[in-house]
Amino acid sequence: MNTPWQRQRQPDDVPTPVAVAVSDYCRRAKSPATPTEVREALALLAEADDFRVRTLTDTEPQARPLGPFAVVDVLNGTAPELAAKRQECGYYEVVQELARVHEEKRPPAPAPTPDVPTFATPAPRPANVPAKPERAPKSSGETIQARIAPRKRAAVEETPYEAEETEEAPSFLKRELPKPRGRFTRLDAPKTSFQELTRASGKETLEAALEAHDHRFALLNSLANQYNGARGDLTLSELEGVLGAHGLMEAMASRERQALLAGYTEHRGAAGRVGWALGLSPSELKQLETKLGLSQEVEEVRERFRREALTSRHLTQRLDLLGRDKYLADLGIKKRFTDMLRRELEVLVRDELSGATTVATLAEVVGRKHGAPSELVLRALERLGVAGELRKRTSNTPPHSTP
Repeated sequence: MNTPWQRQRQPDDVPTPVAVAVSDYCRRAKSPATPTEVREALALLAEADDFRVRTLTDTEPQARPLGPFAVVDVLNGTAPELAAKRQECGYYEVVQELARVHEEKRPPAPAPTPDVPTFATPAPRPANVPAKPERAPKSSGETIQARIAPRKRAAVEETPYEAEETEEAPSFLKRELPKPRGRFTRLDAPKTSFQELTRASGKETLEAALEAHDHRFALLNSLANQYNGARGDLTLSELEGVLGAHGLMEAMASRERQALLAGYTEHRGAAGRVGWALGLSPSELKQLETKLGLSQEVEEVRERFRREALTSRHLTQRLDLLGRDKYLADLGIKKRFTDMLRRELEVLVRDELSGATTVATLAEVVGRKHGAPSELVLRALERLGVAGELRKRTSNTPPHSTP
């Protein structure tokens, strides 16, 4: 129990959208938690694990109840059913106290040493400067021109010993070294013609390369460093011809089809994230979909996630999606989603406008009534341009009179 339950960051450093997503996930898992408990639990994970947290919270809980520390335990590899049993028996209350004890016993970070050694050239010793001669007292008969005239200074004679010492000071200036020659010269390995891959021995090379790469574009980039094409660099059509000649094209297409469909499902229809995960540019991703004949299936997957985003039941999920501009723009529903959410918020705040004095109070009332965090409601009102009109209305609302 001692190893994984140590803080990786401070609770205040946990991003608010991640904390809100975990809070909503725990509510759906029949174990609601306070924001402080959620942030203390997420402080046990590093910043790089926030993406895994969002992936888990976007799905439905597989077991119940699951609190925030149970979510961290599931992300560390524990089965959801076992985590639910631990939640019921009070296991994570001990974990929470143990994490606090570890944080109190952690030694403070050592202060940085002020003196850091450097390799800069030492400054030369200053020459002995003779003391300034004392100025003679101004005579009463000195004219104004004599006072503003330039003063003559005596020449300072440098000691020969000090001059020699300055010349012998070590210098660490970087010099440009000559390029290596002879047997030390670095040359690129000569490329072989792709015709070698068409032979029987080339099939083993292609099979080994297929195991190491998920799609044909990655395979092309790897083989282009070793083989030349008919007219220069190896092209995609030449590689596809070699794969077809050896009967490996179907295996490659099957792997690509599975990787694309799994990527679109995992990233909830976001083509940009799918291309980034597979190392494909947008044009290469479109070209691969066309070659595999998956354009219609991909569009059906994306349309499913579009409908899910537009018809989400929970207000918290819709408010969270408002902050994911790139995702909504990727799905092509950003304007439709923002217009729909703006109309919905205008209806929600209209019923509570009479009893609110400020926009923050109004957001808190709406969030409490519909089970959404008030900070997300206030952020949505600001981002959708509704807060300006609401400030005018709340400022003009007369105070309630008491009988």
